[in-house]
Amino acid sequence: MILACATLALATIPLTFRQRLLHSLSRTDELTGLPNRRALAVDVSTRLRAADARPSALLVLDLDRFKEINDSLGHEAGDRLLERIGARLSGALQAGDLLARLGGDEFAVHLHHADGKRASAMARRLRSVTARPLVIDGLSLELGLSIGIALSPEHGSDLSGLMRKADMAMYAAKATRMGQRIYSPDDDSNDEARLRTLHELRVGLAENQLVLHFQPKVHLATDTVPGVEALVRWNHPTKGLLYPGEFLDVAETGGLMRTLTRVVLELALDQAVIWQDQGRSITVAVNLSSRSLADYQLAGVVTGMLTARGLPGAALMLEVTEEFLLVDRHRARNILMRLREAGVLIAVDDFGTGYSSLAYLRDLPIDELKLDQSFVIPMLDDDRASALVASSIHLGHSLGMRIVAEGVETEEVLEQLTRFDCDVAQGYHLSRPIPAAELERWLDARAVLPAVVPAQG
Repeated sequence: MILACATLALATIPLTFRQRLLHSLSRTDELTGLPNRRALAVDVSTRLRAADARPSALLVLDLDRFKEINDSLGHEAGDRLLERIGARLSGALQAGDLLARLGGDEFAVHLHHADGKRASAMARRLRSVTARPLVIDGLSLELGLSIGIALSPEHGSDLSGLMRKADMAMYAAKATRMGQRIYSPDDDSNDEARLRTLHELRVGLAENQLVLHFQPKVHLATDTVPGVEALVRWNHPTKGLLYPGEFLDVAETGGLMRTLTRVVLELALDQAVIWQDQGRSITVAVNLSSRSLADYQLAGVVTGMLTARGLPGAALMLEVTEEFLLVDRHRARNILMRLREAGVLIAVDDFGTGYSSLAYLRDLPIDELKLDQSFVIPMLDDDRASALVASSIHLGHSLGMRIVAEGVETEEVLEQLTRFDCDVAQGYHLSRPIPAAELERWLDARAVLPAVVPAQG
């Protein structure tokens, strides 16, 4: 009778509200079929309160780069990816372990009767099974996994406290790129520092605290400087000049990357106007993250910035990574072609570090390949690195692309690149990144010196 009344009462509730109510009462994640956050809360709390409770571990798992892939391939492909990852994680666990999907690309695992050693071993296993390539829509994708670990009773005996500490450890693992980390009291201050940095960065963006330094790119055959790379710095009011490694991760995880990217573009193009008025023909290159390139409004924003300043498209070069080009070539082509129609130049940064087909070089509108410094720096002492540099230069030239060598730190490397017929060099041997005014003095000093005669190969 009670059940019948309850059923009748439920039937009188409007459909949409009824669906939400039933979903809230469910213990299963609809996408993956795994226990959901509610089930985790009930089951783990019961385990922790049990009279015979023994040491256990809570792991919080977050997929690296998932948002970029989801934005590039679409939500349907992202859902299939999460289903496959959920199945892999589930298959790696042992009897008695509990896996739940918290939401988005976050999962949690409770290891029954586990100490730090077993938790660390399981974290390595979970990262290993996740790292294996997954084929989605014909594309081979590789994802990393960042894991934070909290131990009970060492770090707490209630779920909310353990979850908070595992979450802090996970962010520390992601920030340091360690992959996994057991909670440490230091993480409390690190979490507070991250939140403080995020707040201060928001203020910094609003109050124009970001500045650009510029590293020249020298054409080897003519000893001229056709372009510079713009590198962002944060002129923090109390900490002084901060480099990207100290705030870009916070911008990414805190949702500020789109704003930061647009601020950097504005600063770079404002400087390009100044140099144009001085009669300097300099192309300014700006790095774009995969997340920035996933912004469908980007091409229109860039075009509007150029038009507002009366600049030709070729005043700007956008440096993109192979990672973005390899995840979704069709989408990359659409975005880059729109930029190319505006005259904007395109460079592939860190060329040679990708893990997939080079067919994108044939299909996409690319003007410049930047050889990663991991090949350039050791090439005098490493025959294989030297061969890779020489063959990459030949490949780029055969496709009509300009080749830039990054990380040029000695005169000997510069001479070798000249013998290899490399087009452009960039690195500390030529100039470190410097403010615009200092760069102008550097350019003026070079103008009164005799041109460098290229070495003969």
